[in-house]
Amino acid sequence: MSQTIQRIYLADDDSDDRAFFSDALGEIPIATTIEEFSNGVDLMSFLLNSEHQKPDAIFLDLKMPMMDGFECLADIRDLESFSNIPVIIYSTSFHEKDVERLKKMGATLYLKKPSSFNQLKTLLHKCLSHLAQMSKGTTKIEPQFLISI
Repeated sequence: MSQTIQRIYLADDDSDDRAFFSDALGEIPIATTIEEFSNGVDLMSFLLNSEHQKPDAIFLDLKMPMMDGFECLADIRDLESFSNIPVIIYSTSFHEKDVERLKKMGATLYLKKPSSFNQLKTLLHKCLSHLAQMSKGTTKIEPQFLISI
């Protein structure tokens, strides 16, 4: 099942997690490109540079140095030009209070990082397919929470 190329931005301070994510993304049957960032400051700088194309989705870790996922999400949602871009929280932690806060802040999905490569591939395929379905015929994506496998 091939779909149009999706530009993915991933902000995560753990280089192993970024490599794991990128490798898994490369093995699912959806054509993607990925830009990786080690913190929210670099992600925001890249987003605000008008020379770069907007992403189709942003995956955002919560616990990062310099600018954490909460701050980064708030900055993204404060900018009208990025209001329709899905922001997927991608974190090892899962706390009900944080999930509710993120939902209110405008996160689109919340994915708990899986422990295996095959689980990650399944999760990414399911997530990107879900986002493609959500975006068909709509101008604004309504928040959905917790995609699990």
